[in-house]
Amino acid sequence: MNAIEQLKQEAALKAVEYLKSGMTIGLGTGSTAKYAIEALGQKLSSGGLERISAVPTSEATAELARRAQIPLVELSGSGVDIAIDGMDEITENLDAIKGNGGALTREKIVAARARTFILIGDERKQVQRLGANPVPVEVVPFGWRATLADLVSLGCEAIPRRQDSSAEAPFFISDNGNYILDCQFSRQFSPYAIAAEMLAIPGVVEHGLFLGMAKLAYIATHKGVLELSR
Repeated sequence: MNAIEQLKQEAALKAVEYLKSGMTIGLGTGSTAKYAIEALGQKLSSGGLERISAVPTSEATAELARRAQIPLVELSGSGVDIAIDGMDEITENLDAIKGNGGALTREKIVAARARTFILIGDERKQVQRLGANPVPVEVVPFGWRATLADLVSLGCEAIPRRQDSSAEAPFFISDNGNYILDCQFSRQFSPYAIAAEMLAIPGVVEHGLFLGMAKLAYIATHKGVLELSR
């Protein structure tokens, strides 16, 4: 395991320490969240946690959870006790960009219904202002070019995500059957204003701006794991 993967794992382990028996957990998607899933599975198998159920935010996460023998349930009206997920960027006030794994809509549905939403990641993800990374936007396939044009009018370059780095590769398809447009802003922007403008565009399903949602964040650095709270 290289140094970056080690940091991801350290952040995930810190978040899993927050869990208690009897909880329903929202399981995020991506390269950092997978360490939380593995750690949760180990705690269940060792008896460190009991009576846990989990809501996966993607089909990939569901498969990882099944391998770890974590009982899965559908998201109910009562939500989840805790959701744990990674992020692409995070500010000191815990606003974040998420969605590099393409599961932003399901991730946001679960996070919005979590009594405590915890973000985890390594020190590379800390930023003073959001926008160094693209903002992923999930859009319905019908009329996607018109949706893209509307997004571009907000001041970004919107690029359809593909299944690999080839320009000829098929479009990436989300678990919901939709496209992902990665919106890169070349100028500073107001995340809250852009979030509202994106959602007002017909064809936009959801965006990757997770604003005012996280209660805690664990950021692993080479000097230890930082705990940030709102």
